[in-house]
Amino acid sequence: MVKIIEYQENIIDPEPKRLIKFLLFWCKNGQSQIKIDDHTFILDTHQLITITSGQYHQVTQVSGELICMEFTLDFFSKNDNDIELVFHNGLFCHFGMNEVIRIQNYALIDDLLQKIEKELDQKPYQYLISVHSYIELLLVEVNRSKIKNGDEIWKPDALFLKFLELVRTHHGQNYPVSHFAKTLHTTQAKLNELSKLHTNKTAQNVMYSLVISEAKRLLLYTTLSIKEIAYQLGFNDPFYFSNFFKKHTKISPIDYRKEVSK
Repeated sequence: MVKIIEYQENIIDPEPKRLIKFLLFWCKNGQSQIKIDDHTFILDTHQLITITSGQYHQVTQVSGELICMEFTLDFFSKNDNDIELVFHNGLFCHFGMNEVIRIQNYALIDDLLQKIEKELDQKPYQYLISVHSYIELLLVEVNRSKIKNGDEIWKPDALFLKFLELVRTHHGQNYPVSHFAKTLHTTQAKLNELSKLHTNKTAQNVMYSLVISEAKRLLLYTTLSIKEIAYQLGFNDPFYFSNFFKKHTKISPIDYRKEVSK
């Protein structure tokens, strides 16, 4: 549910990992390098970065101290307010828009991570309740830093976020928007309204964006053939998948794999 991992000097990940968890990497001191999907990020002292569930990541360099906090959405999201906090200001963005965030009140982040680690280690009475509260405070502080750093306030809608999560976990079924609307006890029109509000895209095009992100991960981090990737993503025709991918990225799946593997 929740885990704290400490990376020390020159301790790195031997290979890329993919977790169905949300991760927050905090550079306590020094400098660290992390590869997330097809981008590499450098974290300096008192900077952090978040990784959404399903993204590939690999710590490739540590000089100093790097702390990682993992938590599952099921553990943290007890209600709609929790869901909205996780994604507030694009904090754990579904669309792979990871960003390095400089923290203003870094002493508080250090303190909260230490308290979370202590609760998890000692497991006192109702420790999961306190861990949830500490994570909540930590995410609030990160959002405050984003605002102080000049970000505009973006408050997501819980229904839209639930839609994104359903799409992310059902790529292979090739469901239409109407299926997700029915599952969420809403209408297709409402999902289109929220999608336009939050991304300026239709719900269908939001789904396409998430499929493309997943396709890129599979092309970069697996040895699956184009045909196997197509079937895994719900395409019955690999040729159609290739055309779909090229239409949205301006490059074929084969050429993308060659390009990112250089």
